[in-house]
Amino acid sequence: MSFPGGSLTLVSTPIGNLGDITERALSCLRAADLVLCEDTRVTGRLFFAKSISVPLEALHEHNERQRTPALLRMLVAGKRIALVSDAGTPLLSDPGFRLVRDALEAGLPVTAAPGANAAVTALTLSGLPPHPFLFHGFSPPRQSARRDAFGKLRAAEQAGLSATLIWHEAPHRLAEMLADLRDVLGGDRPGAVARELTKRFEEVRRGTLAELAEHYEGTAARGEITVLAGPPVAEDPARTAAELDQRLMEAMRTLSVKDAATLVAGALSLPRKLVYNRALELGRGPEG
Repeated sequence: MSFPGGSLTLVSTPIGNLGDITERALSCLRAADLVLCEDTRVTGRLFFAKSISVPLEALHEHNERQRTPALLRMLVAGKRIALVSDAGTPLLSDPGFRLVRDALEAGLPVTAAPGANAAVTALTLSGLPPHPFLFHGFSPPRQSARRDAFGKLRAAEQAGLSATLIWHEAPHRLAEMLADLRDVLGGDRPGAVARELTKRFEEVRRGTLAELAEHYEGTAARGEITVLAGPPVAEDPARTAAELDQRLMEAMRTLSVKDAATLVAGALSLPRKLVYNRALELGRGPEG
């Protein structure tokens, strides 16, 4: 089935500097029958600056489910719809995924006009390894959930994951987030905080997670913020093995081998089977 003229285009908009919008993005917006955006006031300022006169409609987490069926019908009828976020590339920490997914499932044409992206821009300026990287959107706002999420990443690293990690963060939570990253991932981990990218007061601060946490504990941050943590620092295998043995021996003074392995595996974020096998070896002694 074809839909002459109808299409959904994901249009990237500037993350700060209006000069970063592409010619193709402007053409797509001007040719659209409708532009969907997070906040009509924010996109309205872009339209005013670029002399774009196209109907705007808000699409956000509170109305996307309700609006999607009608928008699909518009696409089937041949309408050209553009989707933008307040800044950067649509869908990345922004609404629109439900609409895109349902449009694709319905066989409707979906394309993109690529452009600015805060996470990738921050990555290129961070001085950290550019690939592989993992983008996590915003970290959980509550500390317990945030530390749990970071703990799962640390466990994945213990199992072999090695990548630069990227988050967006709100200014009022930055200091707490960096402190949690320091405590869970390790203070000697290299990192960076990118702020107000492409704008007048652009800043990229680089250092260890401990240094960054200390700085922002006493310095209030403003603007749009991206936080990066580099891959885990290579650990000395002998030191890691010695710490594992020490903890196991201490735990096995009062616990069974099974319980000691479970306890130590959780404390060191190591695979339980690996720790259990080592506990059995220690329990058999040098003659075992």
